[in-house]
Amino acid sequence: MSFAPFSDAPGTLDAAATAARLPWSALAEEIAALLWDSTVSVPARSVLPLAQGGSLFVMPATDRSVAMTKLITFTPGNAGTGRPSIQGDVVVFDIATGERRLVLDGPTVTARRTAAVSLLAARHLAPVPQGPLLIVGAGVQGRAHAEAFVVGLGVQEVWIASRSAASAEALAAHVHALGAQARVVADADAALPHCPLVATCTPAQAVVLSATPRSDAFIAAVGAFTPTMVELAPALCQHVALHGTIVVDTGDAGHEAGDLLQAGLDVATMPMLRNVVCGPWTHGTRAGKGPVLFKSCGWAGWDLAAARLAMRRAAAEPPMPAAAVRVPA
Repeated sequence: MSFAPFSDAPGTLDAAATAARLPWSALAEEIAALLWDSTVSVPARSVLPLAQGGSLFVMPATDRSVAMTKLITFTPGNAGTGRPSIQGDVVVFDIATGERRLVLDGPTVTARRTAAVSLLAARHLAPVPQGPLLIVGAGVQGRAHAEAFVVGLGVQEVWIASRSAASAEALAAHVHALGAQARVVADADAALPHCPLVATCTPAQAVVLSATPRSDAFIAAVGAFTPTMVELAPALCQHVALHGTIVVDTGDAGHEAGDLLQAGLDVATMPMLRNVVCGPWTHGTRAGKGPVLFKSCGWAGWDLAAARLAMRRAAAEPPMPAAAVRVPA
């Protein structure tokens, strides 16, 4: 058995180059296309606990032409230290040749595919897609969701609530740079009556939203992806279950969606994003039926969609400039 030397393989794209391969609308459309693709195979992800509360995630997926694995660490203790909570890479292979074609920046893929999944859900489910949008949590995911909703939905006003005033002001400046209005608010619950779009993007170590949402609200909750994590108060989740609709990203939410599990809800009976995009459950079936909660826990299929789009754009675009590529030493 022979192996190609590592130095002969394509370079690893940095965060900026990875993001450039994954524009918001194209990524949301690729995620929708993946949900229709019967050749997609996504085994259960492996999660290995690490010392001091971290986790190692191994997330493979494949279709008829692309195979990929996301290998990342999640380190909650990095919050507020300047070090990212999520680190790692997405390695992409061409099935026909077995060649490693791309190595994408793992945190960038995670942030963009998560926000693009929320964008896709909002396009199908949000009663008032123009906003204003309330972002709770001004970190990497908060920034990604602000971008996705401004660029992909045309939102023109973003309200920002964060425990870090500096992070909130930095995100507000970024929203202004995107051409939208932004305001920093001290109380997310107080802002809820003014915002029909909401995205909770926190480390999910405590409840950050507990007020009753508007009857025309769409809430994307992405922070909690284990049974012990939580962002939304149980009473809020129970209210939406009783008066509106809860949609989960995949069936894995049945054992991962801490917000819903801690509210005592039967997650297994809830529609999934696939049902919304591919039918028979469609947007029209819930028109005028109260608030919508979209609970996202993550899935390697979303990373595969990002890998497919990045591969296709790599084939269509000229070579990336040297500054955008990290060449192994």
